[in-house]
Amino acid sequence: MNPLWLDLFGEGPVVLDGGLSTQLEAHGHRLLDPLWTGRVLLEDPAAITRAHADFVASGADVVISASYQVSRRGFESAGLTPGSADAALISSIEAARRATEGTSARVAASVGPYGAILHDGSEYRGRYGLSHDELVEFHGERLAVLATGGADLLAVETIPDVDEARAMVEVLADHPGIPAWMSFSAADEAHTCAGQEIEEAVAVATLAPSVMAVGINCSDPRHVAPLVMRMRSVTDLPVVVYPNAGGAWNPDDGSWDDSIRGPFAPALVEVWQQSGALGIGGCCGTDADVIRALADQRVR
Repeated sequence: MNPLWLDLFGEGPVVLDGGLSTQLEAHGHRLLDPLWTGRVLLEDPAAITRAHADFVASGADVVISASYQVSRRGFESAGLTPGSADAALISSIEAARRATEGTSARVAASVGPYGAILHDGSEYRGRYGLSHDELVEFHGERLAVLATGGADLLAVETIPDVDEARAMVEVLADHPGIPAWMSFSAADEAHTCAGQEIEEAVAVATLAPSVMAVGINCSDPRHVAPLVMRMRSVTDLPVVVYPNAGGAWNPDDGSWDDSIRGPFAPALVEVWQQSGALGIGGCCGTDADVIRALADQRVR
């Protein structure tokens, strides 16, 4: 077992939170803005804390901050300043921390992919046409700020291809004292969204000494078990999985087509655990009720 993981979570399975956007929608927020949950963070940070608190109350051991869509470049595209993006990154951690006060739940600072700021579904395709150095610069300035925010760990998530993973490894090297997981978006049972074998993606992710776990998130739940087994065949690190509710993201109207929008079947979760997943939660389309169902199954 990785010592960084043990320090944070011990040896038992861990319940991750669900889709922050989905829980915000349950509270009446409409997330059509290009800044997505970042807009709510700017205008109503208490709403972010309430959504996180719902997950904690449902049994989540980890809440993932609302920084997924926050970046200087994205904020400038929305007519905001780079400084406001930096402030929002810190605010996202503070909002999550308020929700975990008095509990043992951990705060993971979300580090979303470059494609997220394009708001066109690029995080499910990858291959942005950017150079390695451009990706390093984009992520480097974000992590430099997040590293000062006091999160317990970094959730590098929804990474669609190996190119971006390589850039993230270089950036993480500048922050060796902050443990991280790196989680990929997958196209099928064997490949990242950009088409590389998941084993290659894991091999790249584990080049960063601070990466204490690898995983799959915001991917079809039907693909999870085979992906976990492939990942486990090339690494001894813990594996985290937090798939979406199925379906495909429609960037035109900000919705999920053909989403099942319901709890994962208990038998499916059991298969994920048997495949070797140590951390289990949900992503888009999974609300606090889904996480409560996972916790009630004793995913821990």
